[in-house]
Amino acid sequence: MNLNITVIPGDGIGPEISRVGVKVTEAVCRRFNHEVHFTFALAGAAAIEAAGDPFPEETFRACCEADAVLFSAIGDPKYDNDPKATVRPEQGLLAMRRRLGLFANIRPVQTFDCLIDKSPLKRELVEGADFICIRELTGGMYFGEKYEDNERAFDTNDYTRGEIERILKVAFDYAMKRRRHLTVVDKANVLASSRLWRRIAQEMAPDYPEVTTDFMYVDNAAMRMIQEPRFFDVMVTENTFGDILTDEGSVISGSMGLLPSASIGEKTPVFEPIHGSWPQARGLDIANPLAQILSVAMMFEYFGLKDEGKLVREAVDASLDACVRTPEIQAEGGPRYGTEAVGTWIADYIDKH
Repeated sequence: MNLNITVIPGDGIGPEISRVGVKVTEAVCRRFNHEVHFTFALAGAAAIEAAGDPFPEETFRACCEADAVLFSAIGDPKYDNDPKATVRPEQGLLAMRRRLGLFANIRPVQTFDCLIDKSPLKRELVEGADFICIRELTGGMYFGEKYEDNERAFDTNDYTRGEIERILKVAFDYAMKRRRHLTVVDKANVLASSRLWRRIAQEMAPDYPEVTTDFMYVDNAAMRMIQEPRFFDVMVTENTFGDILTDEGSVISGSMGLLPSASIGEKTPVFEPIHGSWPQARGLDIANPLAQILSVAMMFEYFGLKDEGKLVREAVDASLDACVRTPEIQAEGGPRYGTEAVGTWIADYIDKH
C-alpha cells in the first residue's frame, strides 16, 4: 500500500513526539512492505511565527492531498499569558477541524495491566475499564457566535439536527462493533441544545434495537467515570463536554500520555494524542510518546490494516512490560528512558517481529 502522510509537529513537545510517530510509522511500513511518503507542515505557534497564520493555506493543501494527517500538539505560553492576543495557536486546531470537516473525535480510554497502580483510582475500580468517548468536534460553543467586551461576554452553544444526527450515527455504529451499549451525555435538564440532542437520540435509537441506549447528565457522567468506569462502553457527547470528559478519562489510565485519538469526517482524517504541548518539557526528552504511537496504530486500523495496528499495540505493551517507559509512568527504581529511546525501542521491536 502507498501512504501519503502529512505530519504536523506543532509546538512544545510536539516535534519530539512527532519524530517518534514518524519513526514507528516507517518501521511498520518496512515490516509490511508499504510505501510511505511524509510531507511536513506547520500549525499553531510555529505557524504564527513563520507565516502569521496558525493554520496556513499551504498546510491546509498538504492535509487535503494526504491520505492521513499525523498531528502532535499546539500551544505556547506566549499566547496563553496574553489575553489581548487576537491570533492564537489553538485557532489553528479549530481551523483544521472546521476546514477538513472533522466532526467526529474518537477517543479510546483503556487501562494497561502493568500501569494499574499508576492510576490515582483504586485498582478494583479501574481494572478492565475500556470505553470509547465520541466527541462532536465542529459545533457547539467552540464554533458558535461569540461576543466579548469588558462588561459582558457570551459563547453560543449552537447545534443543528444534521450535526447531531451524523455524530450519533458514528456513535451507534461504534456501539454495534463493541458491547452494544451507548450512553448519550447531555445537560437536558438545563440546556435547550441538550434537549435537541436527547430528542434526536431517542428518535434514532429504534433503528439500533441491538444497542442498549441510555442517557446521562454530564455532571453525573463525570462522577460515574470515576466511581464506575467499567459501566461505559461507548459514550457520545457534544464538543465542550467531550473535551472535559476525555481529559478526565486520562486519569483512569494513569497518564494523558497514553491516550490517542482519531478525528474523522468529510476530508482527510487526523490522528493525534489528546494531551497538549507541555511547553515546560520541550527539549528535555521526558515526554511520553505512547499516545502518539497509539495514534499511529489507529491510523493503520483506519485503513483496514489490522495486523499493522495490532503489531504497534503489541510493541507498546511489550515496552511497558519491559519497563521501557518515560519518567511519569516508570516503575519505582526503574531505568530512565527518554522520549527518543522509547520510540527507538518500539521501532526496533516492530522491525524484529
